Amino acid sequence: MTVRRLADGSWESPATRQATPEMNIPKMLRLRAENYPSQVAIERRSPVGAWRPVTIDQFLADADSLARGLIALGLEPGEHLAILAPTSYEWALVDVAALSCGAITVPIYETDSAVQIAHILKDADVRIVITATSQQAELVQSVRTERVRQILSIDKGAQRVLAQAGIEVPIEKVRERTDAVALEDEATIIYTSGTTGVPKGVVLTHGNFISPMLQAYDFLPLLINDPRSRSLLFLPVAHVLARFVMYCLLAGQGVVAFSPDTRNLVDDIATFKPSMLLVVPRVLEKVFNAASAKAGGGFKGRMFSWAAQQARALSQATAYANTPKPESLVAGPLPDTTPVPDASEIPSPGPSTLLKIRGRVADALVLSKVKAILGPNLHTIISGGAPLALDLANFYRGLGITLLQGYGLSETTGPITVETPEDFPPDSVGFVWPGNQAKLASDGELLVRGISVSRGYHNLPEATAEAFVDGWFRTGDLASIDDRGHVRITGRKKELIVTAGGKNVSPEILEDALSTHPLIANIIVVGDNRPYIGALISLDTEMLPEWLRSHGLPIVDAAQAAELPAVRESLERAIARANKKVSRAESIRRYRIVNAAFTVENGYMTPSLKLKRRRVLADFADEVEALYESGTTPEAQ
Repeated sequence: MTVRRLADGSWESPATRQATPEMNIPKMLRLRAENYPSQVAIERRSPVGAWRPVTIDQFLADADSLARGLIALGLEPGEHLAILAPTSYEWALVDVAALSCGAITVPIYETDSAVQIAHILKDADVRIVITATSQQAELVQSVRTERVRQILSIDKGAQRVLAQAGIEVPIEKVRERTDAVALEDEATIIYTSGTTGVPKGVVLTHGNFISPMLQAYDFLPLLINDPRSRSLLFLPVAHVLARFVMYCLLAGQGVVAFSPDTRNLVDDIATFKPSMLLVVPRVLEKVFNAASAKAGGGFKGRMFSWAAQQARALSQATAYANTPKPESLVAGPLPDTTPVPDASEIPSPGPSTLLKIRGRVADALVLSKVKAILGPNLHTIISGGAPLALDLANFYRGLGITLLQGYGLSETTGPITVETPEDFPPDSVGFVWPGNQAKLASDGELLVRGISVSRGYHNLPEATAEAFVDGWFRTGDLASIDDRGHVRITGRKKELIVTAGGKNVSPEILEDALSTHPLIANIIVVGDNRPYIGALISLDTEMLPEWLRSHGLPIVDAAQAAELPAVRESLERAIARANKKVSRAESIRRYRIVNAAFTVENGYMTPSLKLKRRRVLADFADEVEALYESGTTPEAQ
């Protein structure tokens, strides 16, 4: 990947491939069928549990059948079809079928409330809704607008109904509709998960997906264009990141499988044996915390901690995070463009012989068991959707896994920055995606523009004008860009805490540092206009029994566990370690354990597992106040 700094201080990664004006998403998939006929593109679970191969030709034939049915039901080009279903073969099928008709698809999260669904149906003027279950169909029915013509559920035979309805529609009609769709036509409206208010509909074109996809063929060929690649998707494809990756995989040469129920994820990994996983940090935290809780205290606990430290040390010894600045980037005035040397030109220090020996011992005793959970073929993890703690990134890379972090938003069609397999400092989110530019505003806010960036919000001209200025999208995130072009996200602009003493504190630093503690499900750092920093902690009810058992304590519920001295001492030690990463003014002075879970289901987290900070602080205002009442909780030393 070529990255260069321009004269205005912005960073650019030039596009390596250009999409033609008549290209669209269904055509991209048909190119695969033309170039690699009968190639297996998908594996799906059969009723008896075995993985059954589906060729790209069969997938497209199934999509054509549904497209003919949608046309028969009166779906016109430019109209909106909503999908309410889990990540699955059927989701992909309905999506591609609707796009083939020239329609615009509107994902609805399974966790969306009736109020949110009603807003989406009205705002997007949805005409047809496809759900996974009849219960979901009933929920949609309860808030449907008069403009919704049809609600079909997959478990009640939606595919059969559409196939029968479309018998009289010639396939040429579908081809005619598909051919009329251009690169810059709308493909989808994705409603933001709404950490700060009413969801906004982000408009994305076929080009917003296709143009970045084409770049991935060059800098991620082993994942996208390798017939041996096996990828398992379990994140909601209603979310833009998983959907973008789904299109990349379907248009590439590898095999993709879908895991609709995360309760079956471990079994799906064991049987499908993926080579690549797309995750959010919470998944990696869960795997690590489960292993840590199982190890418990005593000798096994110390052994796990030692092995984890060896993994981190191995990662740090091979990272590019501390490479020297090239002279050409820091001396003299900048020319029009400044090329950045390829990372392969900079030698890695490499692990010492002693560290290699320790790593092999750690692997044999502990780490191999963690790797076994992830499957025998896994070589790459792509993490996005939220910041990943540095210690966690180093741990997984120390297992010998290529862990690539990226950064993006719905407005950037998923990843706008990404690490490459050749250059991946653990504390960065990589370089700007080819075909895009990035720069910092005067206050440190990251601004981006290019092929990945949305044209704006549906029906919201004022919000569009505020967020998209002179072609640049204001991400709302604070960042830094080093002299090699690595982007580092330092915090959320609106979530920056300013203490009563005027100290600016980014809560993510402390929250990330504590996220790997096996007892902590969620932590939210507070302190805006307060004399010091505090924290609310919810205990992880899944990890709690194993942790208590391994520490020789009785199994109790979370409320009782919060009163146990051993639990509080463990949390206070973790807080003390986290506080060493920041100044005294930024450190956590007090904390409270709240007897509540912050989940997607109860509305405290987004579907991409980001905490809805504003809602938590509103609903737990009394707990926050208690942090600043003298003597209510012990100070974390």
